[in-house]
Formats: sequence, structure tokens, C-alpha cells
Amino acid sequence: MGAQWKQKGREQAADSKGRLFTKLSKEIMVAARAGGPDPNANSRLRIAVDLAKRNSMPKETLERAIKKGAGLLDDGSHFETIFYEGFAPYQVPVIVECLTDNKNRTAPNMRLLFRKGQLGASGSVSWDFKRVGSVDASPPPKGEDAEEAAIECGAQEVAIGDDGQLQFITEPQDLDAVSKGLSARSWTVTAANLVWLPNNPVSLEAAAREEVESFLAALDNDDDVQRLYVGLS
Repeated sequence: MGAQWKQKGREQAADSKGRLFTKLSKEIMVAARAGGPDPNANSRLRIAVDLAKRNSMPKETLERAIKKGAGLLDDGSHFETIFYEGFAPYQVPVIVECLTDNKNRTAPNMRLLFRKGQLGASGSVSWDFKRVGSVDASPPPKGEDAEEAAIECGAQEVAIGDDGQLQFITEPQDLDAVSKGLSARSWTVTAANLVWLPNNPVSLEAAAREEVESFLAALDNDDDVQRLYVGLS
């Protein structure tokens, strides 16, 4: 499943654009709050803005998210990252990364969404995942060997991601350096995040997998859910 589970066709579905823009806006706000409002000086913000533009986020929405995150529009909102752990049907381990401004809303929503699975305590499944950096990138027009780029930039390994892009796996502390190194070599970096990789992904038959995918889609549709990490092969 790669580093992050993504709903099939989510970015193309018209009825999901609002939810997608909400998730993108939150990422932009958090990035701007952490590193400032200038994308040229804030690599996390630059990547988030590029992703928003590729998904046709309106310019006004994008600029407002940057200003809110940087504190230039003080509306009192403050987002924090919260992780929930548990199991989808068939004991498939799941880590849910939420960005929320109201924990009292998010917690009961998670309990409700996990009714068909099992919501666990902190550490109940993350022990079977590895925390790593992940950089998704496309090679420069002139081409370059991915293995060579990984070695030169300090990545631990490189693989084909779920979306067909190359995924460079790094030590957590090397994430920014690898992202900047690839950009300096004219690679197009489309995502750079700390992620959870499963150590022992579960394999399921078609019917069971469809049930798990439906469970994950319901989780992903919640506005507070930013990313899902799933131990499913």
C-alpha cells in the first residue's frame, strides 16, 4: 500500500473536492505556521501549495489558508496533529493522522467510525510500523538513475509508489535534506512527509479487501482525517 493509503479516484470526484480542499488548506496552514508564509523559504509550504494548485484550489482559498496559518488573519483557530490507532475489519492495522482544532469533536467521530473495526490505545499497532521520511518525486526531463540520486541525496532506499511516482525513503531526521537534494538535482518533489510504513502488511482476498477499502474510505471522508497508514499489502 506504500506509505499512505489514498482513496481511489478521490482527487477526481467532484463531490469530494470540498473535503480535499479542507485537507489541503489545513496542511497549508500548519506548514505556514511552522515555517512562515513564504513558499520559497518554506519547503513544506511550497510542496503543499504546489499540490493545492495541481488540484485546482481557488487562488483566494489558497492565499487565505497561508495568511491564517501565518497568523495574519487571527480567527482563533489552531490545528494540532493527533494520531489514532486501531484495526480495520480482518485485523488490518490502521494509523489515522488527524489535524483538528477541536479534539472533543474528533475523538467521538473516531469511535463512531471504528465501530466496524476496533479502536485501540496509543501504541496498540504503531509498534508494528516504522516511522520514516518519505519523498515522492519525478525525475528531471533529462532523466537520472533513481538509485544514484538516492545515494547522492542520502535516502535509504527508493521504490515505486502507489501513484507511479518514485518514493525515496529516508531516516526521519534526513527528510528535509533529501527533499532539498532532489530538488537541487532538478527532480520534481510532490510530497515530503514523515510517514508510517507497516512491517508485516496483511494480504486479503478480493471480497475482504473490498470491505476494508470501504471502511478506510469512510475514515478518509472525515474532515479531521489528514492521512491514513494501513498494514495492507
